[in-house]
Amino acid sequence: MRIIFYFLTACVVGSCSNKIGDEPLPSPDGRITVSVWLNASGQARYALLYQGKTLLDSSELGLKTTTADFTKDLKLVGKSPVEQVNEAYETVNAKRRHNRYRATRKTYRFRNAEGQGFDVVFQVSDDGVAFRYHFPYVEGDGIQVLDERTSFHFPPQAKGWLQPVAVAKSGWEQTNPSYEEHYEQGIPVGTPEPTGAGWVYPALFQIDSTWVLITEAGLDGRYCATRLRSESPEGEYRVGFPDDREVISENGLLPLSDVPFYSPWRVIAVGSLATIVESTLGLDVAESAIDIDKSAVKPGKSSWSWINSKDDYITYDEQRKYIDFAADMNWQYCLVDVNWDRKIGYDKIKELADYAGDKGVGLLLWYNSAGDWNTVKYSPKNKLLTPESRTVEFRRIKDMGIKGVKIDFFGGDGRSVIQYYIDILNDAAKHGLLVNFHGATLPRGWSRTYPHLMTVEAVRGFEMVTFGQEDADKQATLSTILPFTRNAFDPMDFTPMNLNKVYTPVQRRTTPAFELATSVLFLSGIQHYAESPEGMSTVPRSVKDLLRTLPDSWDDVRFVSGYPGRDVVIARQAGSRWYVAGINGEAALKQIAVDLQAFKGMKKAMLYTDDVAGEGFRQMEIPIASTPIELKPNGGFLMVLE
Repeated sequence: MRIIFYFLTACVVGSCSNKIGDEPLPSPDGRITVSVWLNASGQARYALLYQGKTLLDSSELGLKTTTADFTKDLKLVGKSPVEQVNEAYETVNAKRRHNRYRATRKTYRFRNAEGQGFDVVFQVSDDGVAFRYHFPYVEGDGIQVLDERTSFHFPPQAKGWLQPVAVAKSGWEQTNPSYEEHYEQGIPVGTPEPTGAGWVYPALFQIDSTWVLITEAGLDGRYCATRLRSESPEGEYRVGFPDDREVISENGLLPLSDVPFYSPWRVIAVGSLATIVESTLGLDVAESAIDIDKSAVKPGKSSWSWINSKDDYITYDEQRKYIDFAADMNWQYCLVDVNWDRKIGYDKIKELADYAGDKGVGLLLWYNSAGDWNTVKYSPKNKLLTPESRTVEFRRIKDMGIKGVKIDFFGGDGRSVIQYYIDILNDAAKHGLLVNFHGATLPRGWSRTYPHLMTVEAVRGFEMVTFGQEDADKQATLSTILPFTRNAFDPMDFTPMNLNKVYTPVQRRTTPAFELATSVLFLSGIQHYAESPEGMSTVPRSVKDLLRTLPDSWDDVRFVSGYPGRDVVIARQAGSRWYVAGINGEAALKQIAVDLQAFKGMKKAMLYTDDVAGEGFRQMEIPIASTPIELKPNGGFLMVLE
């Protein structure tokens, strides 16, 4: 009778061909359920339902390793009782300060005829599903994972908002992949990825009125970072491994361990667009924070000369000007970019650090990740490759008063590259240094585990707008996609907010109020602003005063409205105030209704939006009511409620 019961349960989620499994695992509120079973070939499968509707049907579980092929001829030999997960944690570089994660958990144990195999741990929360593989028995030379067969099988009507993986060793100085391609928008599932390299995380899908966001979290150095494969026949997307060239050491590509280990979590956020924007699932399942001096972990804002004046102006006088700029704006940091060691030198950097410190500004310094895989000529380089060299360099700059480092041009997702990131983070923590990774991978929940990881690029950010008109033309649309994808869980160094159009020969398409809105819309532990002192001098005093008092971290988030590629309005809370930011991703005039009465206790609303010509700002106090706000083509607004 028990086998018959399993059979009937499995029939709910797909074709009923000799399935043996278990009763569905529900979320705490019962709206999401996951079923796990074996098919007639002994393949481990799972399916995901939301409010009784199948979102992922008969998707595969399994791996091939140097020990055995665990993709067929398996048996479900055991399962744990259902457990309740209830965890609380705090972050200062994400969308919400105080977070609570509640989920139901169950472990399924799959083995082959020889007793070899793996466990799969599923956790189902009200906002999605996370699962990971566990290898409890590792002997001899250890286990290397050769292939992962995990899949996500969508129904045929599903559509995707997906970013291609750049081909390894392509691009400027062969620095790809760096998660900086343009998104494909609303494409049918099954559409092949054009480069053949795969799709990056987070990957967003729409199934009728429901949304699904797929990513991974919890990389610890034993596993490579993964992606979705380029081919998705009949809407079935599979986890893929990096290109063979995405390594920094011999045998450094594939997952490898000589002790029992877990894979990263496969994370599937499920619900409305509000669920996607407000969820912290990608952080919830990441490892808890390492032991670190919390007094050094200070989010904030930074001035930055390079975005406007590029390489030739990394000079002592120019950096002093940007220190003064940061001090005038009450911003905590100033970033000194490439070649500072050659154009300024360590001794003069120490002078700048002292000068900045007297003004309440901390200096951040750029580094080349370097190594023989990296042909980029910018320096300092080859300073961070070993524990010994990192200790020497980090101790030296910490003694100079430097607050953090920006490290660039990693170019890969292989296991050895992931381990390099983690080694840097651990050593930076020992010296109380903040970290910003550029030319980098998606951080995948690292900002929870390593609270001093303030931000990561992994986005086609504002610097690309300064390089070419095509990116400037696409900036508004891209910006409305990012809150639902790249910036959904992890901090993102887009380097936003250029309020004045004098920065480049490229014609910027967005309005000043659009740019102002991105200062709140985009999440980054340190927000590096793309504005110059000269540009800020043209901005009205009221806007400058607003930027002097913007919060450095957020207590809560609320989705107001939007659709990826069209427009988005998001509210963020800091203390007793709410900041509501909205942008228009299309070249058409729009009216967007914002119900201010939904923000309980607010008595005053100040609106900053575009002037009639769309070339400057308009500021006005508006009533606390359901308020229609006009959005100019590629325009925006920022509202402060108190």
